[in-house]
Amino acid sequence: MIGERAATTSTTFAAIGTTVEVVCTAARETEPAVAVVRARLAELDRAASRFRADSELVRINTRSAALANTEPDAQLRVPVSRTLGNCLRAAIRAQQLTDGLVSASLGTALAACGYDDDLDVVRERAQSQSPISARPRPGPCPAADFDEQHWQLVLPAGAALDLGASAKAWAADAIAQELDAMFPGGFLVNLGGDIATAGPPPDGGWSIGVRDWNHSVVQVIRSTGQAFATSSTRLRTWVRHGTRHHHIIDPRTGWPARTRWAQVSCAGPDAVQANAASTAAIILDDRAPYWMTVRGVPARLADAGGRVTVTPGWPAASGAQER
Repeated sequence: MIGERAATTSTTFAAIGTTVEVVCTAARETEPAVAVVRARLAELDRAASRFRADSELVRINTRSAALANTEPDAQLRVPVSRTLGNCLRAAIRAQQLTDGLVSASLGTALAACGYDDDLDVVRERAQSQSPISARPRPGPCPAADFDEQHWQLVLPAGAALDLGASAKAWAADAIAQELDAMFPGGFLVNLGGDIATAGPPPDGGWSIGVRDWNHSVVQVIRSTGQAFATSSTRLRTWVRHGTRHHHIIDPRTGWPARTRWAQVSCAGPDAVQANAASTAAIILDDRAPYWMTVRGVPARLADAGGRVTVTPGWPAASGAQER
């Protein structure tokens, strides 16, 4: 989803393994705003990257694996930085909002599926693999917890965290609010489809193009403050031993979710909530439209054939095949 508006200025760059867009209503604030965004994303990467050997998260996951070798039934309690703590708080919130369908403790399952490095590395590695029937071991993923009173992570031994989705959504929310506090004008922050806004919107609202997995704009919607998030099973994919996988794991099984949905976009009061809903919808499969309807989540769900279902509150596209 990309923010677009003629009366605004926009800057796009690559960071944290995705495409970042910063849109400002005041052109003179663009350069300093982008500098803030770059700095905050660098902090996020140092804290929560699953692939940087020197990140705080990798050090914790390494300690968890080592503890499992000596005390497999133990729990790891470790103090965390402010940035990682905020990511964990967002992850626990997403877990609670979805009754555990969205979980941060999926690092081991993702690695078992082959997603244990940057996606480009994983895809290149797949070219040299033989098509054998190796598969990740199925099984429920243990849940992590965050002790806010002592600012400590509580993690079952052997569990590994992956904070990609909720951390990115939290960062979009936090950065948009920080820009609003620092500079005049309105701001839209888009971190790979997790979109947050703050400050006064442009006349008529923010114009946001919903892009499908072929990068085509399939609908343009307006926002006067809502956040948006999109989850897809068609973009972060790779092949391991002849089997194609995607990155959205069902924590009840430890496998990539079996789902009809190629992409789900949701609106919410903040990006963390919108992201939690879009991820849960992928996992819920056919039950997703009802689940979101009873929770009041406006959403657009597209299957692999391009057929679209919308829930109440999501604007219908004129002339579209939505139902």
